[in-house]
Amino acid sequence: MDMTYANYAWEQTAALLAIDSPTGFTKEAAAWVQQQFAALGFDAKLTTKGGVIADLGGQDADNGLLLAAHTDTLGGMVAEVKGNGRLRLTALGGMNANNSETELVRVYTRDGKVIEGTLQLCNASVHVNGDYSSAKRSFDTTEVVLDENVTSAADTRALGIEVGDIVCFDPRTRRTESGYLKSRFLDDKLSVGILLGYAKYLSDNHITPKRRVYVHITVYEEVGHGGSGSVPAGVTEAISVDMGCVGDGLQCTERQVSICAKDSGGPYSYEVVGNLIAAAKKAGADYAVDVYPYYGSDVEATLRGGYDIRHGLIGAGVYASHGYERSHIDGVLNTLKLLKAYTL
Repeated sequence: MDMTYANYAWEQTAALLAIDSPTGFTKEAAAWVQQQFAALGFDAKLTTKGGVIADLGGQDADNGLLLAAHTDTLGGMVAEVKGNGRLRLTALGGMNANNSETELVRVYTRDGKVIEGTLQLCNASVHVNGDYSSAKRSFDTTEVVLDENVTSAADTRALGIEVGDIVCFDPRTRRTESGYLKSRFLDDKLSVGILLGYAKYLSDNHITPKRRVYVHITVYEEVGHGGSGSVPAGVTEAISVDMGCVGDGLQCTERQVSICAKDSGGPYSYEVVGNLIAAAKKAGADYAVDVYPYYGSDVEATLRGGYDIRHGLIGAGVYASHGYERSHIDGVLNTLKLLKAYTL
C-alpha cells in the first residue's frame, strides 16, 4: 500500500464532498458511490434505505467482515419561512450554529431549484447591533439570508421555498501543499474515499481477501441509525471506518490512524481492538489508541439492531469535528495500511 492509493482516496473524497448530502438527502451521493465501486469491478447495490452495499469478495463467507462508513453529513432544514422572507433552520444531525454562522448555503426546493444564501446572526451588522458579540448563537437567533430580492414570506414562497426544504452548507474543500486536507464533512466522506482506495488496491492487484469483505456506505449515521440494518449473511464482525478524534486528552493527530477502544456507547470488542493494534504494528502504520468522550458509530447501531457480531472503530485523525475539519494525507495512508494488514 503506497501513496498512490492515498491520493486516489483523496480525489474520490473531494469529488464526493462536491455532492451535497445531509442526512435525508443522500440519493445523489449514494448513486455516485455505487457507481464508483461498480467501476472498480465490484458488485455494489443500493439498499432500500438508500445506502450502498458492495461485495469485495473473499474466501471465507461464513466469517465475513463488514466495513462501514457513511456519506450522510450534517446540514439544515427549513423550519420556518419568516415574515421578512428569511429562513429559520432546524439542524440535521449535530450541525452547530456557533460554527455555521456566515457560511454559504444552498436551499434545495421540492421543484428542483437551488437557491443560494448565507447563514447570519439576526441583525448581523456590527454597526447596528450593540449586542452582536454577546448574542447567543443558535438556530433560533440565526437566519438564512437569501441571495434573492425577498422582503416577505410571500416573496420567498414564490421562489418555491417551503418548510421541509433541505439546506446544505458549502464544504470549502481544499488540500494544502503540506498535505493537510480541509473541508466540512470529512466526517465521514474521507472514510468513504478511503474505502474506495482500499477497493481500488484490491482491484488493481487482483487480490482476494482471506475472508469475505463487504462495504456498507450508510446514509443515516448522523442521526443514529445508519448501520442498524443491511448486514449480509455470514458477517461476524463489523468495523466502522469513521473519523478519528483529535483533541485535548487524546493521543491521535491528523497524520495517524486512530483505533477507538471506547466511546459514549461503551467499549468496542476487546479482541477486535487488540487485533487492530497488532495489524497496525505489522503494517508499520502510525497509529494511536484513544477513548472518545462524545461519539457514537454505525457499528453500535448495528449491535442495537440485534446483530450478533464483534465490532471495532478506526479512522484517519480529524481535528475540529462537526466544524471546519482537517486531516492529512498521511492519516489516509496509515488507515489504508491498517485496512490492508487487517484484511489480507
